[in-house]
This record gives sequence, structure tokens and C-alpha cells, in this order.
Amino acid sequence: MAALTPTAAPARTPHAPPTPGRGGAVRGRRRPRVWRGAVLTLAGCYFLVPLLSSFVFTVHVPGQGVTFAAYTGILAADGFTRSLLLSLGLAAATIVLALLLVVPALVAVRLGAPRLRPVGEVVCMVPLVVPPIALVTGVTTVLRWGPDHLSRTPLYQTFLAVQNESFPLVLVLAYTVLALPFVHRSLDAGLRAVDVTTLVEAARNCGASRPYVLWRVILPNLRSSLAGASFLTLALVLGEYTIASLLGFRPFAVWIVAVSGSEARMSVAVSLLSLLITWALLLALSRAGARASAATPAPSPAPSPAPEKE
Repeated sequence: MAALTPTAAPARTPHAPPTPGRGGAVRGRRRPRVWRGAVLTLAGCYFLVPLLSSFVFTVHVPGQGVTFAAYTGILAADGFTRSLLLSLGLAAATIVLALLLVVPALVAVRLGAPRLRPVGEVVCMVPLVVPPIALVTGVTTVLRWGPDHLSRTPLYQTFLAVQNESFPLVLVLAYTVLALPFVHRSLDAGLRAVDVTTLVEAARNCGASRPYVLWRVILPNLRSSLAGASFLTLALVLGEYTIASLLGFRPFAVWIVAVSGSEARMSVAVSLLSLLITWALLLALSRAGARASAATPAPSPAPSPAPEKE
């Protein structure tokens, strides 16, 4: 009986049409559906139409035509530079304090007590349940109670220092509490994508100390997560109004609302510029995280063992 030799499949020309599969379905690249474009168009209109309307409101003055006075007068407005620098300083201090609290706690829980991870998650998610108005009410009560009962103790000066108008530390503490859920989610996702236990054990076996391991081994692997947490905290601080207004301070968001009473067009122009700056920071952090991920070399596969000779 003659042996059957397999025949080679016919070569497909570059311009040949796709071959139909089972049921007459054409195998090839699926064309994008129409409804996807419709959804994207509606979403784009939902976000862009209010922005365009706000921009037209700032540049069009009835009886004067098109003018950019609302944008040119921002830098010369009273309190703009001071309030913006105050908000940026509060944001930087909040980012540092939140990262100093959350990063060591998450690393310690993941390495030493994995069973406490749900407890830490619940504690960090509590600010999502408590409204900011309730938080600021409690802060106000403590600030009023402290000077009356601690006037003869060294803590009296502490209560005065945290309420300094040039840089209110009480806002940093309140913003840190509000930012805990976002910082925890971002860093927890980054730690889950990294084998922290193996990295720490390898570094410790090489003689590295615990602070060195945290600074030079764990943090470089969390660059994208740290950038995301920092961006969310920055956006939170720049847009927070309730706590700062009720405590009597005037950062950037409170200044915008105060200016809107006399300069409506300028307040809308400042809001648009702050939104554009926030988007630019988001794109910059996204690009930085993508470049860091691309620059990280992929681990080379382990060589297969050579076959033993008989």
C-alpha cells in the first residue's frame, strides 16, 4: 500500500480575498460597528459642548464683540497668584504626607500581615462614606475646643500653628484624609502587579537594608502608580471648596467662587484654564508612566537544561 504524502497548502497571494469559514462567515478583520462611532460622538458632544459654550461666554461680550480681556486680566487679578501658589503648596504637602502614610503601610501589610489587607482597605475607604461637610464640622469643633481647654499647655501653640493663614496645615490633614481612598486604590493595584515578596527577599539576601529596599527596589516598580496617586490628589486639592470655605481659608477654588460675584467671565476663564492644566498634567503623567513601562527590560527566559548524555 502506497504511503500518502501530505500536500502543501496553497500559498495565499497578498491580494487574495479572505476565505469564508463555517457558515459562510468571512475570516478577516472586522469592521468597526456604527454604534461605536455614535456613542463616541455623543460622548464627545457631551463633554465638548459645555466647554465650547463656556469659552464663547468668556470671549463674546454683547455690544463689544470678541475680546480676550477675561484671559489677559487673570494674572493681574487680585489674589490669583497667591491663591494658586497656596493650592499648589497644599497639594504638594498632601501628596507627600499621603504617600508617606500609605506606601509603608501597604508594603508592611503585604509582607508581614496579609490578613490585615481588608482592614486597611476598609479604613482607607471610610472617607468615601463620610461627607466632607461632616468632616469639616468635626474639624471645626476640635479647633474650637482646643484653645479653650489647652490654653495652658504647649499644645495651644500647635492649634494656632495649624491654622496659619499663609499655609494652613489643617487643610493638609483634611485633604490627606479625603485622598486616602484614591491613593490606596492606585498603590494597591501597583503592588498587586509586582512580586514584592520576591524582590524584598532577593534584596535582603544581597545585604540591603529595609529603607534601601523600599527606596531603590519597591518604589521604582511603582512609578506609574505613584504618578496616578499624585495626579488624583492634585486634582482633589485644586478643586476642593467645601472644607476650605467653611474653615475660612482662601485657596484657588475659593478664590474662583469669590471672583465670580464681580467678574463672572474671568472666573469662567480661570476654570477653563485650570481644567486644561489638569488635562495636560494627566497626559504628561500618562506618557511618563508609559515610557517608564517601555524602558523596563523584560526578564529573559531561563535557559533550558542540556540533555544528559547516556
